[in-house]
Amino acid sequence: MGHRGPILKGRAAELPAWGARFFLAAALTATQIPGGYAPFALGCVAACGPGPAGIAALLGAGAGALLFLDFSSALPFLAAAVLIFTTAAAFQGLKLLEGPLFHPLAGAGLFLAVSGIYVLQSLSPLRDLAPCLAGTVLVGLSAWYYQPLLRGGQERPDPDGLLFLAGSVALALGDVELAGLSVGRALLCLLLLCAAFQRGAMAGAAAGLGGGLAADLCAGAGGVLFGGAYGLAGLLAGCRNGRRGWTALAFLTGIGLTALPAGTPVPLLPEAAAGALLFLLLPGRAFGGKRVKREDAPPFPAALEGLRARLDRTAAALRDLYDSMGRGSPVSSEENPAVVFDRAAEKVCRGCALCQLCWQKEYTGTFNALNDATPFLLERGRALPKDFPGYFSDRCIHLPDFLTAINGELSAFLLRRQYRRQLEETRRSARGQYAQLSELLTATAAGLGEVRSAAGPAEERCRIGAALRPKPGETVCGDTVSSFRTESGLLCLLLADGMGSGEAARRESALTCRLLEQFLQADIAPESAMKTLNTAMALRGADTGSFTTIDLAACRPETGDIAFYKYGAAPSYIKKGGTVRRITGGTLPAGLRGGTAAPDVTRAALEPGSFAVMISDGVADPGRDEWLQDLLAGWDGDDPQALANLILSESLRREDLQDDCGVQVLYLARQDGAKKV
Repeated sequence: MGHRGPILKGRAAELPAWGARFFLAAALTATQIPGGYAPFALGCVAACGPGPAGIAALLGAGAGALLFLDFSSALPFLAAAVLIFTTAAAFQGLKLLEGPLFHPLAGAGLFLAVSGIYVLQSLSPLRDLAPCLAGTVLVGLSAWYYQPLLRGGQERPDPDGLLFLAGSVALALGDVELAGLSVGRALLCLLLLCAAFQRGAMAGAAAGLGGGLAADLCAGAGGVLFGGAYGLAGLLAGCRNGRRGWTALAFLTGIGLTALPAGTPVPLLPEAAAGALLFLLLPGRAFGGKRVKREDAPPFPAALEGLRARLDRTAAALRDLYDSMGRGSPVSSEENPAVVFDRAAEKVCRGCALCQLCWQKEYTGTFNALNDATPFLLERGRALPKDFPGYFSDRCIHLPDFLTAINGELSAFLLRRQYRRQLEETRRSARGQYAQLSELLTATAAGLGEVRSAAGPAEERCRIGAALRPKPGETVCGDTVSSFRTESGLLCLLLADGMGSGEAARRESALTCRLLEQFLQADIAPESAMKTLNTAMALRGADTGSFTTIDLAACRPETGDIAFYKYGAAPSYIKKGGTVRRITGGTLPAGLRGGTAAPDVTRAALEPGSFAVMISDGVADPGRDEWLQDLLAGWDGDDPQALANLILSESLRREDLQDDCGVQVLYLARQDGAKKV
């Protein structure tokens, strides 16, 4: 009896730890992925191992199953949890249990064994296999990261484990909303900001990509919206060393570059802003006081070279993933409509007295009757007696039952076809996003360490003129023109024509120019920037139905090299003396074609004393623009603004296209007559 007091006191001291494991496992059950799986809670049970801590986690998982899971999902979940704990208890004391891989592998394997049985017994095992495999990976990963935290034995908590655990708990709060914003995703943004601020760009990008993909999986949207947004935001935030304000601004910029072009209904930017506000409100001691550069830090060029190599490897991995998604795609996934009649006949005709007559002696007539009725069924969505020829409908003694069976199978067939097409479209969209992210990372890596040339005499040689005219009856022009020079010295001229006219068209074209300018100012290659914008506008156009033509001229003033990039844009012209070159393209406007559709690219050399002219389709009909070419050939001035005004006034006199008009002119002055813009 004398030893019971210290023992009870020691057990009482462990009660808070057991309670923490109980509530942690219960809370993690709320983090679910498609298929009704709760892998993070099972990873918690596996990480706690045998003994009282494991029992507390098992009981917490059971309580969470009662609160957050439906009956069909709770059964396999509880079975896997019990098996995981039982296995850990059965091997307790063995040297095998001391290895760090045992609990993660055992948890993942037992989860796969239990869930795999349900997958094999489901109606669509191939469809249910992917969520099951994803859950298996998450069970193993969560057990691996939770184990150092929940098993004890370490003086200092593992920072990766803490980040993973905090992110898992934040995902559990993903469905909790405050003022229309997800509390869980706002906290996840806070964690990503802290990781990027303290550990740099690569840690921020990795944490953002991992946390975002987990958020996509838990949301069940079937895309990589959060993965792309958080990954890019974490990368940009980690590049901002020093002040927290710059880190928060860079993070919001990354979210904005992803969320605004896509026009997603998910409030990505407000949730990120809430997380950034919490990040700025944290006390300075949470980050160990003022950040100073360590003495043993590598020189900047060496660190930059390492960052570039990592970005290249990440881009290569995403490119390989993009290629792998294309290699395994079937040639055609369309189902033959004949399956409707086959299944209906199995239900109705097999027991009919005339089965042998219809399907053997008169098989050709039956086949022709059903084949002739197929177009009407697919167009209308249901079968009627008039769809079948008289010799077939008069002979069939169970025609009402046969029509009922056909209509039931036809509804299922149309639903399957719609699902397959939506799945294929989602697959193409995700594949294109992987490709775009790979190109952006490659361009970012290529731009690291480059020497930026300041604006010098070459820039002074370029002069720009622009003119706009709204459609008759409108107060604003739906076209937008813009010109700027990037830090790398690239002079860019933009002309966008929004669908329609008036204020709505102006907003679309202005948004397009603003987003493309942000990409180009970030030193992303023009073709990659336009392909990324086209993909985002295709997703946005699925809701709004809008599209925009984009005309970009990118010029190096010091060499005169110029490239025209077009998405559905009107012809452009290069004038040198009395010679005019016409530049056209055949690609659809941005937003009408998704995937990785590339713009039309034409490269040329702009000699001193020559002009580059960009117009919208309201200025001149592309099929009869001889008057414009004659006007340019006969122009002998050197003022681009005067030329733009002349083109617009002459268009008003000659054309009657009833559309918005936009003109932008670039003039490369001669060396002896340079004037500032």
